[in-house]
Amino acid sequence: ARALLATLLLSAASAWQAPQAVNHQVSDNARRSLLVNTPIFAISSFATVANAATDTSNLKFTTSSSGLQYADVKEGSSSTPSPTDGQIVSIDYVMSTTGARYGSKIYSTVDAGAPYRWKLGEGSTIPGLEEAVKGMSPGGIRRVIIPSKLAYQSASATPISIIQECENGKGLGPIPPVETAVGEFQRFKNIYCNPDRQYQPDLVMDVKLYGKRN
Repeated sequence: ARALLATLLLSAASAWQAPQAVNHQVSDNARRSLLVNTPIFAISSFATVANAATDTSNLKFTTSSSGLQYADVKEGSSSTPSPTDGQIVSIDYVMSTTGARYGSKIYSTVDAGAPYRWKLGEGSTIPGLEEAVKGMSPGGIRRVIIPSKLAYQSASATPISIIQECENGKGLGPIPPVETAVGEFQRFKNIYCNPDRQYQPDLVMDVKLYGKRN
């Protein structure tokens, strides 16, 4: 599985190298299209969904009124309701970006062996991920494309104090942990905490919802 993942990432890296003169928005759109149809990175690591389809070319994305795009790779338990504000949820995710020239993957909680947990509605997590999770059932896997307005916003238009929080690994999550994922955090910071960056690329996340707790 890890060899397959490495091959996918290497292929993506070579495909996304582009001349510096290319318009940022055009380049971003091309990367988004390619990434959306790339086999789900998370599937190769989610042992409990070994039988789930890895070919995402037939996924049908829905766009919500907020601009969030999502497609379910695997439906969760229909007998368990989706989580709501005030409940603690636990997810595994693979975070990718449409804004990297040399590959897309930023961080994986699966690789780290540390699921991401937070209380819905408390304001600690980016709105796009909260919206995505609220529409899932435990056991489900969903690919979501989160625009900047539902993610980390544009650093160039963000107060300096928030930029500093981001650079220190704080602020709205999820953020790769500074202490245990140094390289991944640096990659994240260069893209999403960079006031010199002219645009804020979309996030692409493969998310598995494990459940909710009071």
